[in-house]
Amino acid sequence: MLKSMTGFGKATKSSNNKTLVVEIKSLNSKLLDLNIKSAILYREKESEIKNIISKKLVRGKIDLQITVEYTGDEIATTINQNIVKNYYKQLSDIAKDLNISISESSLQAIIRMPDVITTPNITLNKEDINLLYSTLDEALNKIDEFRIQEGKITETDLTNNILNIEKLLSKVEEPEKQRIEKIKNRIKTNLDELIDKSKIDENRFEQELIFYIEKLDISEEKVRLANHCKYFLETMNTKESQGKKLGFISQEIGREINTLGSKANDTTIQKIVIQMKDNLEKIKEQILNIL
Repeated sequence: MLKSMTGFGKATKSSNNKTLVVEIKSLNSKLLDLNIKSAILYREKESEIKNIISKKLVRGKIDLQITVEYTGDEIATTINQNIVKNYYKQLSDIAKDLNISISESSLQAIIRMPDVITTPNITLNKEDINLLYSTLDEALNKIDEFRIQEGKITETDLTNNILNIEKLLSKVEEPEKQRIEKIKNRIKTNLDELIDKSKIDENRFEQELIFYIEKLDISEEKVRLANHCKYFLETMNTKESQGKKLGFISQEIGREINTLGSKANDTTIQKIVIQMKDNLEKIKEQILNIL
């Protein structure tokens, strides 16, 4: 079973005067790259949150956002009105001295000034912790389901590309039989044009020809390529998603295809090899997003 590293999960839960929203987005990455934007109330729990996410999602570029909406009379943050008025008066005086106008939009800049917004002391209680973990768990389950669905789509594409490589490999059989005779005839023709037949040691020529043809033999490459393709499909069907392992197998498939092309010495086989490489490139791109 394959899992994609691309996913999205969102969960919302309420308890008393709070509504907690947990939103998780993930993209592909070689390692776990976790970015957490948490409400002040849950900042102290960030290390525990990281451990939970690393066990559940394993890898990926993950953005986690935790927001709290207060539905009761409790106010999460307050604006110090006296400080705002003082900042505005100072800006107005400066603007007057410089003979420039001050607009209402200056208020946006004042809000970002130090000590304007204050956060009251909030104590994290057991109910808040339970709300956090239950909401986080639901969001993680949703993103996991998303990853599984994306993985199924990718698995279909990967299977098709591997099967295409296997079909192309079977097409090598016919031109492979013909190419040996072509090579023999070409060498003999070239040799006859360059050297008098009476001066050729036929036994030595046959030995050298056999040695040369053995170097061009692609039987082992075909067997290894077929085995790698079979192993790739078997690995996809294992219980756990193994993106890294599939990446290693695809590298081995690439080596056999390249060797096949370099030893082919035949235009028909070369064309088949190019089509194999096209399918392999698609596989490599898709594997980058597999967990």
